[in-house]
Amino acid sequence: MKRLGCTLCLSLAAQTAVAEQTIETVVVEGRQINLLGEAISASEGVVGQKEFELRPLLRTGEVLELVPGMVVTQHSGTGKANQYFLRGFNLDHGTDFATTIDGMPVNMRTHGHGQGYTDLNFLIAETVSHLTYKKGAYYADVGDFSGAGSAQIATSNTLKHGVAEASVGEDNYYRLLLMNSTPMAGGEALFALETNRYDGPWSDIEEDLDKLNLLLKHTIPLNGGNLSLSLMAYDTSWNSADQIPGRAVEQGIIDQLGSLDDTVGGESSRYSLSANWQVGGWQGSAYLIDYDLNLWSNFTYFLDDENSGDQFEQVDDRMIYGGQLSYSQDGTLAGHAMNNRFGVELRIDDIDEVGLYHTYSRQRLGVTRSDQVTESSIGAYWENRIIWSDRLRSVLGLRYDYYDFDVDDKAGIDANGIDRSVNSGSANGDLPSLKGSLIYTFDNEWEAYVSAGQGFHSNDARGTTIQVDPSDGSAVDVVDALVRSVGYEVGARGFISNRINTSLALWTLELDSELSFVGDAGNTEASRGSKRRGLEVTAYYHFTDQWSLDLEYAYTDAEFTDSAPEGDEIPGAIEQVLQAGLNADFASGWFGSLRVRYLGERPLIEDGSVKSDPSTVWNLRAGYRVADWTFKADILNLADSDDHDIDYYYASRLASEPTGVATEDVHYHVLEPRTIRVSVGYQF
Repeated sequence: MKRLGCTLCLSLAAQTAVAEQTIETVVVEGRQINLLGEAISASEGVVGQKEFELRPLLRTGEVLELVPGMVVTQHSGTGKANQYFLRGFNLDHGTDFATTIDGMPVNMRTHGHGQGYTDLNFLIAETVSHLTYKKGAYYADVGDFSGAGSAQIATSNTLKHGVAEASVGEDNYYRLLLMNSTPMAGGEALFALETNRYDGPWSDIEEDLDKLNLLLKHTIPLNGGNLSLSLMAYDTSWNSADQIPGRAVEQGIIDQLGSLDDTVGGESSRYSLSANWQVGGWQGSAYLIDYDLNLWSNFTYFLDDENSGDQFEQVDDRMIYGGQLSYSQDGTLAGHAMNNRFGVELRIDDIDEVGLYHTYSRQRLGVTRSDQVTESSIGAYWENRIIWSDRLRSVLGLRYDYYDFDVDDKAGIDANGIDRSVNSGSANGDLPSLKGSLIYTFDNEWEAYVSAGQGFHSNDARGTTIQVDPSDGSAVDVVDALVRSVGYEVGARGFISNRINTSLALWTLELDSELSFVGDAGNTEASRGSKRRGLEVTAYYHFTDQWSLDLEYAYTDAEFTDSAPEGDEIPGAIEQVLQAGLNADFASGWFGSLRVRYLGERPLIEDGSVKSDPSTVWNLRAGYRVADWTFKADILNLADSDDHDIDYYYASRLASEPTGVATEDVHYHVLEPRTIRVSVGYQF
């Protein structure tokens, strides 16, 4: 393992519930919980531990597929952050979707691989208590990366019983899990340990995944509330099977599970210490995170360097400090029940190095960028909730965020005489954001919402001070520090006979600019403003205590708002997503889940002339509990589909192709073939 750092955190595990003329705080933990009288939009919800237990997962990051309409894929090795798709966004690891775990931010800003990089591999899925999702920008307590929405993941404070579980599967898949909680020092102490190895199904590399996760958590009562302290440790290394060009498969150079560079991969670590505190109306958190990543990739092969190839290393080495404090106060306004909540958030990213190197077989040949960055932000918000009548209530939120960037380019003058030190500098930016919702309750089973809100995502700090392109020395324009988004939504929610939980949402989202820093190239690309609109339908039907069915459908139309010769379609914007599952859990001990995920086609270039094919994958989990033992089997990619997990369209050059010739092609990562994993668990 690398060095031990830490994280302090106090997370929000409670939400404000409004009923009749009183406002109280409750904890919600699942899709069978009635959110009428509590939710402020049709696009928020809570997923409980029971849903996690029944769902088969190929990768840890797929826990976010419990957010309706979210798609989680992978174009590289298991240890790399997943690719996320939601509401017409190719989130490229998380640029417009904010994720937290126990109050700690997961999104990495000014990251070596990309803005908002969201790596969930440090999470042990079995420790999750519940996941709260909030799609759209209508929530005052969510700031950066909030355009498409957010997810707040909370880990358990205590366990009903200890668990020891061993899993084995094809392609040398091994996983061990040990977790338990016990009374200690006037509170409850929880520990969880996970180890995982995997070689993968690839024809010419062994993925050689080696992952270790640890969670230690102690929770104690405190003046009617509670205080929890958590230590998390994560360390991993892996080899990658990156996306491949279609023509290499067609020409028989490699098969669909092959690689053109078998030396790419990565190693990463994350250590954190966090504290959660809640007493009365006060909630607070603090965290300290030590994070490292070295990632080797090669997407264009021999396009830029015909001798050594185009492999590059992305480096990220940082400490993150921060926390939040909020206060919730009940009151009245002209005889109407009212709640005001005030909050402040602070985050400092002390980045020792964020870099990009030209490499061959993981050996450095030259530096493209190497920067030391300090990025600080402070956010403050106020949220007001009023119950005007038995049927009508309102939510109004106001937020202010300020960012400060300090960039020190350490690369200096390169062999071509380009002085990259001119990219050093300081910048700042701020944004106020207004958010609001009106909620009308028809009866005990139906509720309607009208919501609107301003959100934003921050840009890479290096893009706010850049002067010259580090690859060729040409002049480059700086980007805005913060990029505004504005969203609107109308929707309805139904909770019928304690059996059916359903919602419908019509939404639109406008972005001032899809500006982003391109970590693969070391420069900044500015795109046009955009607009997305869509429809989302969810239905969860518990037709008996043993059987349930869930159905989630999302349709999105996405386009650039400014016309250009190359076209107006947004590459990577999925038009249709359908996910469904049939779940069973019997008192006799049998349980299981059959799931399907459909991704519709999406444009790969702006004129829409090249599109990805649709993709469908089926997964199955079946298990049996007897006494203290649990036996389960997961069949992942049940139909053994060879559809694509991800598709891109860009230029590359193979070693066999003429010098100086760039060929545009679809580069893809195939779904992993059908694989079986079995587990045996013992409760104690």
